[in-house]
Amino acid sequence: MFEAKTNLKTAIFFADGCEEIEGLTVVDLLYRAGIPCTKVSITQSTEVTSSHEVTFRTDTTIGELDFDQYDMIILPGGIPGTPNLRACFPLMEQVKAFCEKGRQVAAICAAPSILAELGLLSGVRATCNPSKDEVLKENGALLCKDKVVVSDNIITSRGMGTAIPFGLAIVAHYLGEDKARALGENIIYY
Repeated sequence: MFEAKTNLKTAIFFADGCEEIEGLTVVDLLYRAGIPCTKVSITQSTEVTSSHEVTFRTDTTIGELDFDQYDMIILPGGIPGTPNLRACFPLMEQVKAFCEKGRQVAAICAAPSILAELGLLSGVRATCNPSKDEVLKENGALLCKDKVVVSDNIITSRGMGTAIPFGLAIVAHYLGEDKARALGENIIYY
């Protein structure tokens, strides 16, 4: 049973072709930690099919979401999920607004390339899937090879294999390092 440990809410955005592990692992970890997380489809349907043909339901759609109610936007990667997210104009407008106002944005795998293309990583330490390294560098990011990079209000990560440390970094942001470490131990990550 979910018990909220913070009144701040996160929203994770799913597009057809997403990398399901990068999204659903984060949802699971936030749930376990007591951090409210709404799964949002970028289409008019709450049903999403991942790049590996795993179909699941989201809680709502982007057209029904009030972004003002949320503290963080989370973007999973995947192909063609990342280009599908990038093509969602209302989401891109909100990602830019969140970053420009110092609000929280997190992206994993190919999704940090979206932030780079929007000009949000210029001079910012960030990481991504190696297939998108050049996109980050070409757009002025200070490319790192760490599993997770936290730079002020932006959290980036490398890919499916880093989904757990990515999720734990989000938990640490809201509840502190001790709670994130305890959760990692509880799931036998450490």
